[in-house]
Amino acid sequence: MADDKKTKYRKALKQTKNLPTLPGIVAKLTKMAEDPDTTTEQMGKVISKDHILAAKLLMLVNSAFYGFPQKISSLSSAIVLLGFNVIKSLIISASIFELMENKDVELWEHSLGCAVVCSVLAKRLDIKDPEEVSTAGLIHDIGKVAIKIELPKENALIDQTVSKKKVSRREAELAVLGLDHSVVGGWLAKGWYLPEKLVEPVACHHNPQTARQEKLPTAIVHFSDIMIRGMGYGHGDDIWVPPLSKKAWGMLGLGPADLDEIIDEVEEKLWDVKGFSLEIKSGLENKMT
Repeated sequence: MADDKKTKYRKALKQTKNLPTLPGIVAKLTKMAEDPDTTTEQMGKVISKDHILAAKLLMLVNSAFYGFPQKISSLSSAIVLLGFNVIKSLIISASIFELMENKDVELWEHSLGCAVVCSVLAKRLDIKDPEEVSTAGLIHDIGKVAIKIELPKENALIDQTVSKKKVSRREAELAVLGLDHSVVGGWLAKGWYLPEKLVEPVACHHNPQTARQEKLPTAIVHFSDIMIRGMGYGHGDDIWVPPLSKKAWGMLGLGPADLDEIIDEVEEKLWDVKGFSLEIKSGLENKMT
């Protein structure tokens, strides 16, 4: 029965009409990235043609979870600093951004907060390309957005289950859908042809032991999700903190002293991110007036 449910919902989500598909601009940039003669300036010009996308992209790049000491004002500089895979993911994030800010600001805040913790941990653990781990943290809950938009009846039932049975949203998803948002997020990430460095942390962030290739990045996103929830940042009605995988915790190799320092650093960065979230909220209020 659970398999029948999964097949049904997978089909529904694959035929999605309302979620952003891979933007045409990404397909063009992917082709350009495969050409060794393409310059970052040329790629930046292509992105700049979509003024709204370009503005959102620069806003994301300059937000606290990347923590660059200088302000990045050009898209070509952003491509050099972050690399094409992160830029590609951020373009998709920017496409989801509007949906999230309109549908669920709390979820957006949680996603930003998770990205902050990922950034702090990835740099502390000397991960290669820490920005990719941060981006994985930013998009780890995209499956929740898909469920909310594409399966409104089921989503309402999930909300009722959370409220009546006092369970986590993930437990309610499993009860109603026979799968959870991490599985849905994995489908989306694969459908958008994101690299495995981003797909696995999204798909496995609640079950990090199932990651095959990107074990440490997945463990980082798993722990970051738990930590930011434990700090009470941007969780909305879902107040439950997910269980911590002992295996993932062991991979991080952190002790009590490390945690104290990490919490201090995260709290400092969250002040900046909170300001970023308030900008979004004020923007929404202006739209509604």
